[in-house]
Amino acid sequence: MENRAVLAEVSIPRQFNGPLDSGNGGYCAGVFAALLDGPAAVNLRRPIPLDQPLDVVAVGAGIEIRQGETLIAEVDPAAPLDLELPAPVDAEAARLAVAGYRGAGEGTFSRCFVCGRGREDALGVFAGPVPGRDLVASPWTPPDWTAGGDGAVAPELVSAVLDCPAVFASFLDDPDAEPAAFLVRFRTDLRAPVTVGAEHVVIGWPLARDDRKLRSASAILDAGGETLAVAEALMIEPRPE
Repeated sequence: MENRAVLAEVSIPRQFNGPLDSGNGGYCAGVFAALLDGPAAVNLRRPIPLDQPLDVVAVGAGIEIRQGETLIAEVDPAAPLDLELPAPVDAEAARLAVAGYRGAGEGTFSRCFVCGRGREDALGVFAGPVPGRDLVASPWTPPDWTAGGDGAVAPELVSAVLDCPAVFASFLDDPDAEPAAFLVRFRTDLRAPVTVGAEHVVIGWPLARDDRKLRSASAILDAGGETLAVAEALMIEPRPE
């Protein structure tokens, strides 16, 4: 790597895993995006190591996240998101949708701290299909520990919660598939505070598919249907074994 300024170090705590041994993509993208001022696009190039120091390196108007010579992520300034949002889903419909959640109880994503069935302290975002709609939904009441310095849910945790429903939305048209994908690019628009202790609705909907490349979007809504945060995700489906 050429001589570049190392601005800081950052580390992803083990509790914030997605896959069993690497960071939740949405959480990591949120941590990395916060290192730039203004809207950012985060490209995740490698599985994010847990409990390991990572260098924040200045590169032009953006930054890179590196572990030694290994590029982990790139963060670049980006235009604000401009997505057409679906009609809101109410809390009762979201609660019913959980019955159709397709997350596995074992395997690579079973202990994701957002949506893992095999983890008692998961955030419980279990997004299932909403009948008659091309989207998935889950209720979510943020626990006290998610609060940031201003008392609302910390931005990196909002970003994490936006990740998992985007995955499950991409598999709505394939009910026999095991929903699994790795986040490779994430952009978020955090529009308003997400209130700790209040019930919200998290939704995800598909945008496009090109072989193993999946593009989808997600949002967090308050009890009145107002959009508090939205994200656009590009993911890669694992190759068949």
